[in-house]
Parts: sequence; structure tokens; C-alpha cells
Amino acid sequence: MQQQLDTWIRAIVRWFGYIPNRDLSGWILLITALILGLAIDFVVTQIIRFIVRRRPFQTITLLQTHVRWAFWAFVPSMLFLLATSLQSARFLRRHPVADKTAEILFLISCTWLIVQLLKVGELRLIHQYDTTKDENLAQRKFVTQVRFFRRLIGIMVIVLGASLLLISFQGSRKVGLSVLTSAGVVSVVIGFAAQKTLANLLAGIQIAFNQQIRLDDAVVVEKEWGRIEEINLTSVIVRLWDRRRLILPITYFVENPFENWTRSDASIIGAIFLYLDYNVPVDKIREKARDIVENDPLWTGESFAVQVTDTLPTCIQLRILASAPDAPSAFDLRCHIRESLIAFIRDEYPQSLPQTRLMLAEEMKPKAQEL
Repeated sequence: MQQQLDTWIRAIVRWFGYIPNRDLSGWILLITALILGLAIDFVVTQIIRFIVRRRPFQTITLLQTHVRWAFWAFVPSMLFLLATSLQSARFLRRHPVADKTAEILFLISCTWLIVQLLKVGELRLIHQYDTTKDENLAQRKFVTQVRFFRRLIGIMVIVLGASLLLISFQGSRKVGLSVLTSAGVVSVVIGFAAQKTLANLLAGIQIAFNQQIRLDDAVVVEKEWGRIEEINLTSVIVRLWDRRRLILPITYFVENPFENWTRSDASIIGAIFLYLDYNVPVDKIREKARDIVENDPLWTGESFAVQVTDTLPTCIQLRILASAPDAPSAFDLRCHIRESLIAFIRDEYPQSLPQTRLMLAEEMKPKAQEL
């Protein structure tokens, strides 16, 4: 095939009155392979655009969004590598840079394409799961595991690609081979991660299986309430209630106690504390509080109580308990109950609000004389 191609090229070039050197046909073949690869990319892209315009498919849309540029790099590099394999040994000895460039481009583009395909696979698996609702515990568990293992496999693919890239260089062949062996992988990880990264990775695997936390879990960490926004290989990002982000090492959730308000159930009981005078009619307050919660759609109907939980020198402590489906709903329900009860007491029993009593000495004298 190479000889026929050389003959054709020489005949064409002689037609124009120029006799090329022997390597011209080889370079033309390589350039043709690159142009053919770009042409294939263009045709495939146009076909996908036509299909998406007529009937959008989610998988094709994801491929178009995440795999487009990796595919544009992969096809020309693959054809360029095939073109170098068709070259004669003489051409490769005279121009080793062509063969080496083809290997490097193919390894980089192939690794990039696989990583992007893993991303598309993850999005395709979890697209039907809604993690924004606290009650979807099984769905959030599945999404957490899928994302963690996608990142883990992606790291392994990158390490494998880097190892093959090192093997392609003569001076780095031993390093690349050692990385591919199990002992080499362990030594590299321990050496560069200083054991902390390895501990974070093992903690991530433990969390993925034991599910101490999941995506969108409501947690209290470092005395802050928030939701799990991201679970990475080495860190966890918590979105706090005021939209700040708290970034913690993933080992924090293995080594330290924390509160998970949506571990097995998202429902929660909210508590409201009121400080009132001793003459407050508790029964009337209890009736009004029940009427308020029964007319509030945020109340689940599971728990309700009004109790005097403490007595202070100047007032009593009244606690109202009410259940809600989740933490944000419980906060809104508590605010509603608190506002309604304060308005009720202010309008109907103003004397029951906290009071400070002072008795003057002149007022105490008649009472002392009577005694």
C-alpha cells in the first residue's frame, strides 16, 4: 500500500514538474489522516445537531455537552496513529517524532474521552432521581454512591493513562511500569499523599457504603446548620443556611460526632419557648396553640404538646412542641406559632406577659401593722 501511494504521489508531483523526496508521501498520509479525522468530527456533529433539533434525546444531549471536544480530539488522533502504523520503518527511523507524537496525542485524547464518558454515564444514571427532597433517602444514597465511584474510576483511568504515557518514553519506562503494578501504586500514593490523602480516600469509601452522610442531608457541623452540597474524594462541602460554604475534610465525618437530621427520616419536632407571667391561663394557651397548628399545612399531625417546663423567679417557661416534615418547614412552623401566640396573649391576656413587680416600703407598712 505504501509503495502504491508513493508511486501515485510521485506521478502526480512529476506532472507538475517537481520530483519530491521519499518522505513526502509519508507526511501527506499523516496530514490526510488528520484532515479526515476532522471531517468525520464535523459530519458526526452535524448529524447529532440534526437529530437533536428534530427530536431531542437526553443521552445525545449529554454527549453533545460533555463529550464533544474530547471526541473532536480523539478521532483525528486515532487516525493519525493508524497512519503512522502504515508508514515504512525507514520513515519512522528518519522521523521518530511523528510516531511519538501520535502515541501521546492518542493516549491523552483517549483518557479525556473515557473520563467524559464516565461523567455522561453518571448523569444518565441519576437524572431521574430528585435529591432535593429530604424524604428521598434511597435516591440520595444511590446518587452519592454513583458520584463517588465515578470520581474514583476517573482517577484510576487518569493514573493508567499517565502510566502508559510514561511507558512510551524510553527514559521513563521503568517509572510507568512500576505505577501499573500494585506495589508501585501503593508506594506512589503513600509517598505523594503523605498518608492523609489515603486516609481521606478510605474515609470516602466508608461513607459511600455506610452512608453517614448523603447528598442534600441536613447536618449540624461546627455549630452550623446546613446541607451536604458535594461529597468529593477528599473533602465535603456543606452549604450553610445563609449560603456560605463550609469545606471540611471527608475524614471529619468519620472521626468527629455531628448531627444528621435526615439520616433515616426527615421529619423533626420543633420547640417554641415562651416566658409568661404566673397568672397566665395555660389551658387557654394550649387550646389556642392546638387551633393554630391544626390550621397550619406544615404540621404533620404526629406530635403536639404544650407544657410548663420551668419556673423562674419572675415568670414561667412554656414549651410548645409541633412536628413538621423537614427542618425548613419546622422553622417556618415555629415562627408562625410564636407570632400567633404572642398576638393572642397581647390581645386577650395582656396581664400574662412577663411583668416585674415592685413593692414600696410605704405600701408594706399597713400590712406589717396588721400582722
